[in-house]
Amino acid sequence: MSHSPPSASHPTFPVFLRLEGRPCTVFGGGGTFVEEKVRGLLDAGAVVRLVALELVPELRRDAANGLFTHVRRTFRRGDLHQTFVAIAERDALHLDRIEAEAKRRQVPLNVVDDTPRCSFILASVVRRGDLAVAVSTTGRAPALAVRLRQSLERTLGPQHARFLELAEQLREPLAARIPGFEPRRDVWYRLVDSDVLDLLAAGDESAALAQIAQITGVDLGSFDAEELRETA
Repeated sequence: MSHSPPSASHPTFPVFLRLEGRPCTVFGGGGTFVEEKVRGLLDAGAVVRLVALELVPELRRDAANGLFTHVRRTFRRGDLHQTFVAIAERDALHLDRIEAEAKRRQVPLNVVDDTPRCSFILASVVRRGDLAVAVSTTGRAPALAVRLRQSLERTLGPQHARFLELAEQLREPLAARIPGFEPRRDVWYRLVDSDVLDLLAAGDESAALAQIAQITGVDLGSFDAEELRETA
């Protein structure tokens, strides 16, 4: 089976998939990456099925605890039936057959460190609560993606996660106060461009809430916890 890397004239289309409750299949080959991929899928809420002859002790424990399903064998035809996303280690047995079935069933497939076989690329991701920033070099230089991610990790902090929590609480009351999309969008930009993030980074949440109230006209400090849940 011939393979060619993605064309430079057709760049990848970045997306964030919602995997909660979705069936995802991983094919292990005894390498070091399968645990990372399984844990990433589990963190996203996916229903994971791992097809592999052997597991590292940590994954054996998690499978025994029911966190995912372990199928102790190599690939068989039909393994990708009703699979939403598939990931395979580069040294997984029967990789050509896995790739062929993924194409036949139109299941997105990532093969670790084998870009020509991939129909999607796994980015290097920085997470701060609900904030996720993904960096991809389209498989050309993963080490560069890692270094860029590490730089972003130094820039982004817990204040960004807290800002998003407050933004979620703010969204409904602000929409009720300012129904028009364009004026409300302008308020959001004023809020993001203000010093609210700096105040949160300094640990001065009361000053941040006061700034939010001044810009938006919504006093989040006046809501109790139950009211915030109802408006979020």
